[in-house]
Amino acid sequence: MRYITRGIALGAALALGGGLVAAGTTAASAAPAAGAHTQSLYAPSALVLTIGQGEEAATAGVQRAVTLNCMPGPGGTHPAAKSACADLRAAGGNFEKLTTIKEGVLCTKEWNPVVVTAQGVWEGQRVNFEKVFGNPCEMKAAKGTVFEF
Repeated sequence: MRYITRGIALGAALALGGGLVAAGTTAASAAPAAGAHTQSLYAPSALVLTIGQGEEAATAGVQRAVTLNCMPGPGGTHPAAKSACADLRAAGGNFEKLTTIKEGVLCTKEWNPVVVTAQGVWEGQRVNFEKVFGNPCEMKAAKGTVFEF
């Protein structure tokens, strides 16, 4: 039993020591060269978008969530990142414009609230957007490609 305990202790010490060496190597290689600039050419645009069931984001059960990166190019887990970024640029990053219910769409008046959120950074500005729709029909009538996932 004593040999097993020593073996475990030795293995843990080697793993920890190896992790420290690896961490030191990573930290050294991640440091920018002297005089190098760490700023990007583009203002950052990275968002987390969610759709949830409930009356407010704080208490809603999140049903779906994706990431959306638009600079320097579209990406993330959003299924239509390119068109979502194009819609955001066209709206000037105004999520309220992107979630306005289109005219002529008929929905029932049932109360089955759905909340959409956008949090992160859009063109260097912090974003914390939340919009509640009365039901899924209203959300579908307004969401466009940004919240279509």
